[in-house]
Amino acid sequence: MEVQGDFQERVVAINRVAKVVKGGRRFSFSALVVAGSGDGDVGFGTGKAGEVPEAIGKASRIAKKSLKKMNLKEGRTIPHEVIGTFGAARVILIPAAAGTGVIAGGPVRAVLETVGIKDILTKCVGTRNPHNAVRATFDGLEQLMSKMPEKAGSSD
Repeated sequence: MEVQGDFQERVVAINRVAKVVKGGRRFSFSALVVAGSGDGDVGFGTGKAGEVPEAIGKASRIAKKSLKKMNLKEGRTIPHEVIGTFGAARVILIPAAAGTGVIAGGPVRAVLETVGIKDILTKCVGTRNPHNAVRATFDGLEQLMSKMPEKAGSSD
């Protein structure tokens, strides 16, 4: 984990990709980076370049541009259980008691730790593709509500 300014950056995945040309294959690198402030702001980005550091730099710039505010309960967990989906990936996020820690695997853990969640239980179902797992986690976090909505039609 790399801290720049007040942002945490996590490199989730680096992939070597090839383009087939007349003379053979041209290799470049693709990077997936998650950036967050640690107090509810988080974003992700992908970058592609000829060298690994350039791809990571490009992805982190994109991640910082795509920051979104997430609702946290007591600054340590989520308010309620939620299931995030993207493609075949489903990520189940369950709030946990204080002291539990982040029970999550690779890509999901990177997102949750950079957003500032300290106690949560998760399960990744369907696929463990890092890109889809990150997007499914974001989908789940965006579904969170800070408090229950008011009942319609109740007049007190």
